[in-house]
Amino acid sequence: MCFYLNFGCLWCFVGACSASCPNDCSGHGKCEKGKCICQQDFTGSDCSMRFPFPTECSQELLNGALHSGEVDIYPQGREGPAVRVYCDMETNGGGWTVFQRRMNGKTDFYRTWNEYSTGFGNISEEFWLGIELLHNLTSVGPVSLRVDMRSGNDTAFAHYANFSVGSEEKHYTLTLSGYSGNAGDSMRYHNGRPFSARDKNPDPLGIHCSRSYMGVIFIYSFNNNPLYYLWIDWKGKDSSIPFTEMKFRPSTFSPATHG
Repeated sequence: MCFYLNFGCLWCFVGACSASCPNDCSGHGKCEKGKCICQQDFTGSDCSMRFPFPTECSQELLNGALHSGEVDIYPQGREGPAVRVYCDMETNGGGWTVFQRRMNGKTDFYRTWNEYSTGFGNISEEFWLGIELLHNLTSVGPVSLRVDMRSGNDTAFAHYANFSVGSEEKHYTLTLSGYSGNAGDSMRYHNGRPFSARDKNPDPLGIHCSRSYMGVIFIYSFNNNPLYYLWIDWKGKDSSIPFTEMKFRPSTFSPATHG
């Protein structure tokens, strides 16, 4: 005789019953009486989640999100608010948190310091995530930067193994090193330089990049003009680039082993 102990019991043997677990605990736990007992570093009802409060997109990828799109992250962890971001889960292994995109010229990037601090635009189209958030996200550990560009049928990218943005007190100074890619190292001129906006220029050299190019960014070889950006080492100083996307992920992330 079989005595069913709970509604989760699916079959029985020798007078006892066995309950199933969701997704067989995803291979990361042990099923006991219909409940997953998760291994270390995994959580959730089916043990599929490593990071219940992901702080950036590589953690969301490790949680099993394999498609690019909008997700909520928690830069301050469990205690902080959610922030909506766009994750690139496909380029070079995925796990990239996108913080800037230009694609059609519909969004005005000639903005004030406060607007660049808090962010603007539509994260599924053209946008700037916010440099204060970018400072926070790049300060918790070593991260790498990738810039993808497209002009007509031509594509190029620049990768920097080390990337960070200073605090507002330090004028969001850019720090980067370790270039690789096929676009050319146009950001080399701007390592150690402060951020500037149309209404604020803390550059000690007095070069107001955002006014000169009707836009704002860390650099003057990748500056925003009324429509698009320039990347001098790839297309020269007279050719703007219609599509640009800037993104980061932890430097320790390995595309070959994220699964």
